[in-house]
Amino acid sequence: MKNQQDNLKNTADGTNWERAVLEKLAFSALSEQKATRRWGIFFKSLMFLYLLVLLGVAVYPKIKLDHNSSSQHTAVIDLVGMIAEGKDANAEDLIESLRDAVKDENTKGIIIHANSPGGSPVQSAYVYDEIRKIKKEHPQLPIYAVVSDICASGCYYIASASDKIFVNPASLIGSIGVLMDGFGFVDAMKNLGVERRLLTAGAHKAMLDPFSPPKEDETVYMKDLLNQVHQQFITAVKAGRGDRLKETPDMFSGLVWTGEAGVKLGIADDFANEDTVAREMIGAEKRVDFTQREALIDKLAGKLGAAFERAISSVLQTPSLR
Repeated sequence: MKNQQDNLKNTADGTNWERAVLEKLAFSALSEQKATRRWGIFFKSLMFLYLLVLLGVAVYPKIKLDHNSSSQHTAVIDLVGMIAEGKDANAEDLIESLRDAVKDENTKGIIIHANSPGGSPVQSAYVYDEIRKIKKEHPQLPIYAVVSDICASGCYYIASASDKIFVNPASLIGSIGVLMDGFGFVDAMKNLGVERRLLTAGAHKAMLDPFSPPKEDETVYMKDLLNQVHQQFITAVKAGRGDRLKETPDMFSGLVWTGEAGVKLGIADDFANEDTVAREMIGAEKRVDFTQREALIDKLAGKLGAAFERAISSVLQTPSLR
């Protein structure tokens, strides 16, 4: 009898021990699941905040820094990169930037930070005309172009409308000319045994088609077109620079010069950087960026359009001030 009671007790103790172990394992698993769930919620919240910030940056239409400054300042507008519709340097954004700077009653002067190889003659002409208009309506407001690395072709077209152009001695400036480039694949097609089949309505609809031999009359016509645009460019530069230009036979040939040579030729005025111009020429050391910035979502959405534009431009061979 006693032995049976001892066996029952040992069995009960063994059962209790196993149950205690199982309970500990269960509670440990539950605690681990709770901790995992908490960390999961934390990281998901962090990711949500990150995406929220990205979305805010993407949909915020334009980024402007410190436009509501209560003290007098120098407005800075970037003219950087290729000048073309849909690019960072385009007439719509540059004109809007200029107008915003003019509207600000604390703007004492405007600096156009120029660092561009040029681009569209039409976009350049739009901005040139806007600067001339502002100068006429606000003659007391100085507008200066400050060149960093390069201000060529369409960029110089725009800069020539400003009151003065400041350069670094090593800057590249000028390139007052127009070009139209493309490719010809006629011989390559012959070697490959490819036959070109082209139908048009209009004698010159396929003018300068890269897969057809060039026609002399069309080449002459396009050269005349380029000369017209070139003359418009020259007229604009002469109107903007006036008698400061020391004309030479090569001045409007498309050559570029260093900033040092440019000052001697009168296509630039002096050597200075933005800080010096703001402090000494304009008299407002504080600088405020008025450059219109394209929203991130617009940039992403424009990738396909830009690729399509490049494909069409290569075929149509549009004129370019670069």
